[in-house]
Amino acid sequence: MSAPAIATPSAEQLLALERQAGEQGTGLDAQALQGCWQLELVWPKGGRRPSAFSGWLLRGLSARLEISTDAEGLALSNAVNLGPFELRFRGVGQLLGRRPLLQFSFQQLQVSLGGRLFIQRELPAPAPKRMPFFALIARDPSGWLAARGRGGGLAVWTLAEPG
Repeated sequence: MSAPAIATPSAEQLLALERQAGEQGTGLDAQALQGCWQLELVWPKGGRRPSAFSGWLLRGLSARLEISTDAEGLALSNAVNLGPFELRFRGVGQLLGRRPLLQFSFQQLQVSLGGRLFIQRELPAPAPKRMPFFALIARDPSGWLAARGRGGGLAVWTLAEPG
């Protein structure tokens, strides 16, 4: 039995929440971000509608962002799967500012097949002024998270059920 679908916000609702986050902040902390977030919707920079093809493709690849905390701060993992093949980036992140920004850096690339790690490579650190980030917009108690990326695109994730 699958869980009911989580209702995600419209573009207009997201833009209103984004304005509010810019003016007042979100109040989000590391604990609110923890979990496995399945990518649901993506809007291109300046787009008023989500990209149907990109969303479909990324959902089909089980695109997800996993966030946890450890002794050093936030641990992030971004992964996609195609059958038994998995491509995963691992790194660290930090929350900056009142909004806040989730700034991150992937330090490692991993390629697995059938759960067996075949390739693991260290990645160079980006220049400090080129660090990727998500400008957090909102995290709803129903289980969705919205943010705008460094490149201007907008994304909505839904929290995956544990287990």
